[in-house]
Amino acid sequence: MKILVTGTEGYLGCLLAPLLIADGHEVVAVDTGFYKNGWLYNGLESTPFTLDKDMRDLTVEDFEGVDAVVAMAELSNDPVGDLVGPITFDINHKGSVHVAETAKKAGVKRFVYMSSCSVYGVAEGDVDETSPVNPQTAYGECKYLTEQDLWKMADENFHPTAMRNATAFGASPRQRFDIVLNNLSGLAWVEKKIAMTSDGTPWRPMVHALDICKSIRMVLEAPVEKVSGEAFNVGSYDNNYTVRQIAETVAQEFPGCELSFGAPGQDNRSYKVKFDKIEQTLGFSCDWDLAKGAKQLHEVFEAIQLDAETFYGRGHTRLKQIEWLVNTGQVDKQLFWKKVSA
Repeated sequence: MKILVTGTEGYLGCLLAPLLIADGHEVVAVDTGFYKNGWLYNGLESTPFTLDKDMRDLTVEDFEGVDAVVAMAELSNDPVGDLVGPITFDINHKGSVHVAETAKKAGVKRFVYMSSCSVYGVAEGDVDETSPVNPQTAYGECKYLTEQDLWKMADENFHPTAMRNATAFGASPRQRFDIVLNNLSGLAWVEKKIAMTSDGTPWRPMVHALDICKSIRMVLEAPVEKVSGEAFNVGSYDNNYTVRQIAETVAQEFPGCELSFGAPGQDNRSYKVKFDKIEQTLGFSCDWDLAKGAKQLHEVFEAIQLDAETFYGRGHTRLKQIEWLVNTGQVDKQLFWKKVSA
């Protein structure tokens, strides 16, 4: 299968592309290159040739001969969305829909979209794919809006699937330290201290980066009638944790780490997610839990002797990197690259 993957130089994309190649697929990689300097360690078997292009500029010709698309490229978290405001919708919603519409025009059959459990926002009890959505941020709202547009595009020749990923964790050569387990693990290593600013009571569904990749590969290999027009929560019920439990798991992995908690926080997002659908439809199960993920990160930090400059640097924190690109004038107000004269 020839598969076009957007966001291949990101935290998840850099892990997925080599796995697809190892599965025997031809990979067309696309990335605009915002995070080129965010390389933490050498840990990939191979990397595909990458088309250096903004997903908003993709044309029908870019999808020539492509059988499937995995759409991963978007502004990747809430703080970045707060920084750029309405541009979040231009990129994460309109940009992703543009990729889908262009792929469909080119005759692409399968379209796998990276959505998020953040569409649930604040929820009472356990939620599944039939539960009402309640996104609390522009990031979550864009995910849901894009899903709705994909369902309208579905027909006998175009088969979209939305993967509502839990919060990712784990090691990646294109590491991110702005997601909860990775951030707390970095603090435990660098500072020997985790001082939580909240009481840690909200629930978060968690999933390892490699388990997300596993779910994508299973969708691509599944009979199309099982996945067409379907949303799947990606994770496992056992990997629903409170933020307090996440912090305690990290502190246990890193000896000598001091852990403290604060008062109830202002972030009211809290939800426990059910994953029965992906388990029953695809036979999916997670290979990783939090303790195993924290241990993996500990081993990476030990191997590379992670220092504070790297941990706190812009290369591994999306907000800092985008702020730097904007403040130095390397991108315009719409986050398109400017040409820089040498």
